[in-house]
Amino acid sequence: MNGREESKWNDLFFVCSLIEYVGRKTKNERKVVVNALGRKGLKHYYELAEVYHCENIDKVASELAAKYHIPQGTYDNVAAATDNVPTHWDIGKVMQRLVREVAERSDGDIIDALIRVYNSWIIPKIDNYNSSMYYENTSYQYASYQAGKAL
Repeated sequence: MNGREESKWNDLFFVCSLIEYVGRKTKNERKVVVNALGRKGLKHYYELAEVYHCENIDKVASELAAKYHIPQGTYDNVAAATDNVPTHWDIGKVMQRLVREVAERSDGDIIDALIRVYNSWIIPKIDNYNSSMYYENTSYQYASYQAGKAL
């Protein structure tokens, strides 16, 4: 894998981690964040991920929530967890791998794959830290995603 290839997956990892962070901070389902950003906003953060990752993520998240008018919600999957809660970076990695798999097996468009995945049925399953879906391997998550149900 060349440097640019690796960089684009690192950039996707940052964007997925940022989506998770904003979702937790604003207590919104992650699709609310994704849909508020839209394709244009997601592309912006993806293309400038190298710059944004050097800044304080709390600052970036606050600015993003204000700019895209993301309201305070009531969704709190972290509080609902009864065991260890994965960090926003942990979930960012899980989501990066799944979005990557979807992008590589479809038309290759990372932003479109990201939007499709975050708006799919599997996200509430991954967000449920009392279940095993978030730590299952990517192949299982992808097969389940494609099947439309946990296998």
